[in-house]
Amino acid sequence: MRATFRDLPASAEPSASLDGALLFDLLAPARARLAQGDERLLRTQIAISEIPAPTGGEKARGASVAARFRALGLDNVYTDDVGNIVAQRSGTTDDAPVLVCAHLDTVFPEGTAVGVARDGRQLAGPGIVDNSRGLAAMLALAEAVDGTTLRTRRPIIFAATVGEEGAGDLRGAKHLFAQLDGMPAACIALDGAGDDRIVHRALGARRLRVTFQGVGGHSWAAFGVPNPVHAAGAAAAKLAALPLPRTPRTTLSVCRIGGGISVNAIPEDAWIEIDLRSSSSEVLERTSAEIELVLRAAVREENLRRAPGTTPLGFLVETIGDRPCGELPKEHPLVRAAAEATYAIGRTPELVTASTDANIPISLGVPAIAIGAGGRGGGVHTPAEWYDNTDGALGVARALTVLVAAAGLAG
Repeated sequence: MRATFRDLPASAEPSASLDGALLFDLLAPARARLAQGDERLLRTQIAISEIPAPTGGEKARGASVAARFRALGLDNVYTDDVGNIVAQRSGTTDDAPVLVCAHLDTVFPEGTAVGVARDGRQLAGPGIVDNSRGLAAMLALAEAVDGTTLRTRRPIIFAATVGEEGAGDLRGAKHLFAQLDGMPAACIALDGAGDDRIVHRALGARRLRVTFQGVGGHSWAAFGVPNPVHAAGAAAAKLAALPLPRTPRTTLSVCRIGGGISVNAIPEDAWIEIDLRSSSSEVLERTSAEIELVLRAAVREENLRRAPGTTPLGFLVETIGDRPCGELPKEHPLVRAAAEATYAIGRTPELVTASTDANIPISLGVPAIAIGAGGRGGGVHTPAEWYDNTDGALGVARALTVLVAAAGLAG
């Protein structure tokens, strides 16, 4: 029988019974093994990166991760209904598990050349950081917590999730948590490079596609019918001028616009896509209502200019993305353990806000953070993405310390 969270009782708190510095010292043998396996981890990172995984097309990469899970001796490896790859490492108790996740997908469309070039400790290629590094580090953690040389009290669920990027709208994480009867004790998302940032505030996002609909016609003969592109342009200008709160930081961008079939034809329709972000659900709701008013005003103004007897313009708003927000207090044991583990590797922790798979558990009241998986990276979400593995093993050691703090060290 495959393992699911339903099989495990819930608990409200991660273990975090040892301070991070002491736990870091206790994990010295495991950290030494991670350092010895650093080159192998890099090879895994490269191999994963060279398997195309556009959002919605993660199947081949997921199959590779599933095979690696099985090779590591994880239990109950399976692919769920949306393509998440899930596996389990048993603990010494049946307490609620700790979930470790890393997303499979990249922002790059199908057909993108995903080869990796290597120059010493630096790698270059689309997706080499986001999130091949997170996936490779998750596999390294699954190997380190092998149930023999290192075992935890709580079970650990490892999940490679689909649909984290862009239009994926955290689809894999949403599905994973929607299937749960009992919630995990904690969740740690491994996302990209770095060893100092701790994401404990979930950045919410509301993505809207607005379609302006008219009858169209010849640009000369039908002049006077309302023009959807004019309404779209006016709406974009009004949205750009919409006042936004500075605290909490809130952003609103019209990121895409289109419409029409010819330079001499009034379009039948036009569209814009809007990205609204804030760490406050209240601000998201209030600003969404303000966006609706702006759209109505833009359409009304265009309709006021139409010739008598012509059909008025209409519009349709479709939500194409909805990422919940929330916050895990910085005083929470999971955040404290992550901060202490960061100090233990000689870094200064930086508590930040971001949109990751951790948004979903945070919004559900599950203690969750997202952290980088070591090393340094840049050019993320561009074909020039690069990764430098200087001190990369330290970031994985930090992640291991946080994981064992949450799951409890057996013995």
